[in-house]
Formats: sequence, structure tokens, C-alpha cells
Amino acid sequence: MKSLPLVVFLVSSLLQPIFAQNSVREKIADEIAYSINHELINHWYPKAYDTTYGGYISSFDAAFNPTENQDKMIVSQARHLWTLSKMIERSPDTKHYYEGAKLGFTFLKDKFWDKENGGFHTLLSREGKVKSSGIGAKTAYGNAFGIYGLAAYYKVSSNPEVLDLAKKAFYWLEEHSYDPQYGGYFQSLALDGTVLKRESNTASTATIGYKDQNSSIHLLEAFTELYGVWKDPLLKQRTKELLTIIRDKIVQKEGYLQLFLYPDWKPVSFRDKGRVAIDKHHSIDHVSYGHDIETAYLMMEASHVLGLQEDYKTWKIGKKMVDHSLRYGWDNKVGGFYDGGYYFAGESKPELIKDTKNWWAQAEGLNSLLIMTDLYPNDPLNYFKKFQVQWEYIQRYLIDHENGEWYPGGLDKQPELKNARKGQIWKTAYHNFRAMNNCEQKLRDPSHLALTINKGENGH
Repeated sequence: MKSLPLVVFLVSSLLQPIFAQNSVREKIADEIAYSINHELINHWYPKAYDTTYGGYISSFDAAFNPTENQDKMIVSQARHLWTLSKMIERSPDTKHYYEGAKLGFTFLKDKFWDKENGGFHTLLSREGKVKSSGIGAKTAYGNAFGIYGLAAYYKVSSNPEVLDLAKKAFYWLEEHSYDPQYGGYFQSLALDGTVLKRESNTASTATIGYKDQNSSIHLLEAFTELYGVWKDPLLKQRTKELLTIIRDKIVQKEGYLQLFLYPDWKPVSFRDKGRVAIDKHHSIDHVSYGHDIETAYLMMEASHVLGLQEDYKTWKIGKKMVDHSLRYGWDNKVGGFYDGGYYFAGESKPELIKDTKNWWAQAEGLNSLLIMTDLYPNDPLNYFKKFQVQWEYIQRYLIDHENGEWYPGGLDKQPELKNARKGQIWKTAYHNFRAMNNCEQKLRDPSHLALTINKGENGH
């Protein structure tokens, strides 16, 4: 038997690792597709459709049975609408997705939208009566998700009424929440849209009057989705502005997001106040690894949808955020991203202060790790290996293979969450479905979302 020519042998040897990874990618893609269809979406829909009052019921117990309290929040209702719209793209022959999406849109239009003052209400009863009229009655964050869900639904419905409502919400934010002096948006708004300001008696633990990373990144996400179906110049300007503010002002030099900031974008920090004060203000000031890895993706997605060419700065900062989360917020033993760290005064590295692992951070980590895999395949951090470990972690500690959906947090750290609710107004299928949907498509086709970059300039 003749031996292979040297050049054929060498080429074959070089391709073997690629073929091996492709085989692994296909296997994981199949596992993810199965989990989407048989362990997630099929449990939510059509069970969550509220055919009595409209919209969706969102609260389900550990066995995925509806619970008693079914108040409706704009964030979760809009996330359901977004998810169903994406499922229509994924499975266009499934009739009930169209019926379910229409239920959500109609409830947003008829109940959540404030016909007197404009803007989306934050919280309603199941029947659609307003339950929030004081602090938090309207938020930039809530209105962002209203836009997000509507934009996705317009893409699959082509209903001009849907796009009109998304535009109204965008212009309402422009009039009431946008800051013409420093840019960006204020989060806390009164019922009439007035920005709530900090007073001398405002509690130090209150976030009124601050700007924040969370509403900023999800406004970016919503505007990106809307720009995909509405190429408006002002919308494009605001989306680029948000991308720049997040990347250059909210992300700190170490590679993490400052959670809250003053109107001029100076950080709200308690670093010099001592540990007692830091613990007291944990919700305002800490390193949130989940938000960091999520934002890396949202920035790159916005840059791509905006059509920005050679946007090396965004890619560099996005990678820095993922790498920071891996170095300081990653569990090297079993995988998973921790919930929180803190840069104490005088320290060059963040200390781990919260080692639990909430479900949404694990989903966002899965998505961003795969993006990094395809952008930087030879990086010493070995993103693909960590992506594999993360998927194994999710399957072992987060997915309820019997009752469906994900536990609220990893059972390796919080085994008691096995009996916790699978759904509530802050927990829908949005984070985990989006991550798995993106990952399945990208595993099968690395060019998915066209998140590519000229590697030569970055040395990877």
C-alpha cells in the first residue's frame, strides 16, 4: 500500500483539528436545538397565552404549573412577544406562535401604552389595570423592552400598526428620558414622563436620578432591533451615541461596567467608604460579570447592524470585558460565571463577593464565549473549550430536564433552587432562548450574524 504524498499528509494533519471541532460543533448544535424545542419553548407556549385577558401569564412553579399571582410587567410581556417573534422566524409553520404574538401585541397596545401621557406603564394587573403610579411608574428600561418586542414582531408581521407603536415609544423616550446635555437616558420617570431627580432626603441606596448601565445596554439592544426594520437617521444617531457612551464611559479601564453613574457619567462608587458601606450599597456598586459578558455581545451586535466599518475599538473593549469576566468571575472547577466581584480600595484585582450563578448570566456567557471562539480561535484563553464547559455546566446544573425551563441559579451553589419558580415577571425564556438560538445557528454556520473582523490588525 502506497503512503500518502507528504503534502497531502500535511494538509490532512492540519485539517483534522478543524474537522474534529466541526463534529463537536454539530453535536452541540443538535443538543441545543433539542433543548430549545423540548425543554424550553414547548413548556412556555401555548401554556403562557392568556386567552382570557390578553398578553401572557408569566408566573409558573417548579413543575411549570401556573401560580396565583399573575401581574403583568412590561419587561416580561415584551420579552414574550420578542421570543415568539423569533420563534416565528425559526418555525414559521407553527400556527399558535402567530396567535400568541398577536395576543401580546394587542395587550401592549391596548393596556400597557398610556393613552393620556404616552409611554408604557411598568406594572399592570392580570386584567390590565395600572398598578404602578409612583416611583417606577415608567422607566427607560421598560420602554426599551416595549420597543424591542415590537420591532421583532413587526419584522415577522409587517403590520404598520406595530411599527407605529414602536416609533411612538422611541419618540416618547426622546422627549422625556433623553439627556440633551450629556447624552444617554434617565431611567426613573414619573407617570407623565418627568425625570425623577435626587433630593437632599433621597436615600443613598435609591437609584433615582442616576443613569445606569442596565437601561443603557438594553436601550442599545432595543434601538439595534428597531434599526433593523426602520432606517431612521435619528434612531441611527442615538444608537451610535449609546454604543459610544457604553464603550467609552460606562465600561471602566479594567474591563467591567460601572452599574450606576451621575448624569455627567461620573461613577457612583462607594469604594472609599469602607466594607460596611460597600455591602449596604451592593445593588448600586459592584462588578456584575453577567452584565459584562452580555454587553460585549450587545455592543458587537449594534456595531454590526449599524454597518460600522473597521470598528476595532468596540471589538477590543468587548474582548476585554469577556476576558475580565473569565479571569476573575469564572469557576475554573465546574464552569459558570459568578454573580459579583468588587475592586476594593488599593487592590488591583476584584475580590469575589458573590459566588452564586444566576441563570441569565450563564446564558449570556454561552453566547459570548462562542462569538469569541470564532473571532479569536487561537487565543490562549481557549474560548471554545470554555464554551464546551459552559454548555456542560448549563445541562448539569441549570436545565430542568424533567419539568422544563432553567432553574433561577446553578444548583451547584444553590441546590434549594430546584424547588423555585420557573417563571415570574423577571424570568421568561428571553435570555436562555436568545443565547441558545444564536449559538445553534453560529455552531452550524460561524458566519452567522456576520460578526467578523480583520484579524490581522489585532494579531489573532
